[in-house]
Amino acid sequence: MSNKVNKEIQEKSLLKVSDPKIDKEARERLVGARVSLLLKHAFFGTLATRLILVNSTEWCGTIATDGRHFYYNENFVMLLDTKELEFGFGHEILHVVYDHMGRKGDRHMKIWNIANDYLVNIDLVDHNIGRKITTIEILYDRQYKGMSSEQVYEKLMENVEFIDIDDLLQQMLDEHMEPSDSAEGDGEGDGDGDGKDGKGRPKFTEEEMREIQEDFQSAVINAAQQEADAGNLPGNVKKMIKNLTQPELDWRELLDVSLTSSIKEDTSFMRPSRKGWAMDAIMPGTIPGNQTTALVYIDTSGSISQDMMVNFLSEVQGIMEQFTTYKIRVACFDTEIHNPKIFSSDDISEITEYELGGFGGTRFTQIFDDAKSQDIEPDKIIIFTDMQPWDGFGDGDMYDVLWVNHYDQTTTAPFGTTVFYDRKKEQ
Repeated sequence: MSNKVNKEIQEKSLLKVSDPKIDKEARERLVGARVSLLLKHAFFGTLATRLILVNSTEWCGTIATDGRHFYYNENFVMLLDTKELEFGFGHEILHVVYDHMGRKGDRHMKIWNIANDYLVNIDLVDHNIGRKITTIEILYDRQYKGMSSEQVYEKLMENVEFIDIDDLLQQMLDEHMEPSDSAEGDGEGDGDGDGKDGKGRPKFTEEEMREIQEDFQSAVINAAQQEADAGNLPGNVKKMIKNLTQPELDWRELLDVSLTSSIKEDTSFMRPSRKGWAMDAIMPGTIPGNQTTALVYIDTSGSISQDMMVNFLSEVQGIMEQFTTYKIRVACFDTEIHNPKIFSSDDISEITEYELGGFGGTRFTQIFDDAKSQDIEPDKIIIFTDMQPWDGFGDGDMYDVLWVNHYDQTTTAPFGTTVFYDRKKEQ
């Protein structure tokens, strides 16, 4: 077979009943490519290994993903070497990382998909993720470097009458999963689709696709932490991660005097700060007696989405970034308290490494029982929640409590101060 073949002809010849012997070798190649990514590009490798491999030779001509599964045509996989398979994994991962489906809006689907493929392939080439696939022609044009998908889309739309759209569609590397795929069925998706066994194209509702994307976002942040060299991450990935972890609330204003007073902390070189270690510098540490303490409780009940949990952690990070002296005890809660951990201004640990736990019902009463059991008198108790408790708000009026309401824009707590979280990017 020549290096470049017509994708339409190729797909027709590759769509067939799976052969167990071919599939075994194809899966071995895919697993090998994922291991190679883990060793060379931890970010991509980590996300690739969380995708479940599904042989979809009967309906998928090349590769595809829904954010949970990696669908592949065994015959197509056999045409590629390890480095090209690495590129293929990277291509699928970036589609989900960049939330291309969620950003579509009312744009023309086919042209939007073309724009996305151009940018994904440029990012992969620029960051040496595997080797650009040449077995089939794929969309690659350097004129779009540095643009967003939206900008490439507008440029394509401006010249749509001069473009052979069908030809460009034939150059798309993968099958793009869309909520509209469920419209051909009964209108209800099944979460993992008819294609779980590879014999039918998966069907998803828009709600299911959103849930998958929210779940993937938290995995993206964790994967980014495992990338030793942040310079290995494409610029668009770094921008996206910043959006996920950028606090929206002004914590200096919200926490008022109780924590702003800690800005004028006393420092001493007798207790050096660990913050200077990464810079080969010795920085003065704070004197413990002058620190202000906050107890932070994160609602991890079943009604809290993964995206909301990411927002909660982003805001705790915001406190750490805006204040030079702090001691924060973070804990999760549902009907019980989970995973308490203390973070301080002299501690280099990251809040994004914090392990969330719980996922049951919602009860506030145990928060204040937990607060009473601590040896410290908190200056502030901060509760991130959707304000949906089972049995009231508990007995916490003796504390200075700040409720951060992420969901219900009308409910306020009977004591303390309630603020409403209205993340701009969710509007």
